[in-house]
Amino acid sequence: MAAGEPMTEGAQQVTAYVAIGANVGDAQSAVRQAMKDLGRLPLSRVARRSSLYRTAPVARSSAGSADGPDYINAVVALHTRLPALELLDQLQALELASGRERPYPDAPRTLDLDLLLYGDAYIDSPRLSVPHPRMGQRAFVLVPLAEMAPELISEEQLHAVAGQAIERLADGAS
Repeated sequence: MAAGEPMTEGAQQVTAYVAIGANVGDAQSAVRQAMKDLGRLPLSRVARRSSLYRTAPVARSSAGSADGPDYINAVVALHTRLPALELLDQLQALELASGRERPYPDAPRTLDLDLLLYGDAYIDSPRLSVPHPRMGQRAFVLVPLAEMAPELISEEQLHAVAGQAIERLADGAS
């Protein structure tokens, strides 16, 4: 199934991995709610979910800076029949419904949903790049992803982000 094809009931199911993050308001509740909301997307169901993790804000580039409170992060494996661009639209609609604003790059977020992987697809379009181009630079993506799907992450990738502080939260921790 190519990105952008119309949604059909007979479309092939793929496993998509979605990173979830929040650092505004009750971030832990926002991440947990996003996990539930992802399971309610059309033609989709949550197959697995990682633990919750706490991380400091990370800038997109070494030249930038990120501010705000710590993030709560997780990754979800989503079985879906939605085409990749339609899934992206659904993720952005969930962000908007949570009050997400984009005043400047790396701004604090009520909810951030990133499509990391979409089956084994490679997508490079103006709206979507999969695999996510910065996922290999981020402990808050690689560590939860490795928890759920260790076959997708190499030791070298984990070693490359070993200097980034990340704390796994116990269930119910804040």
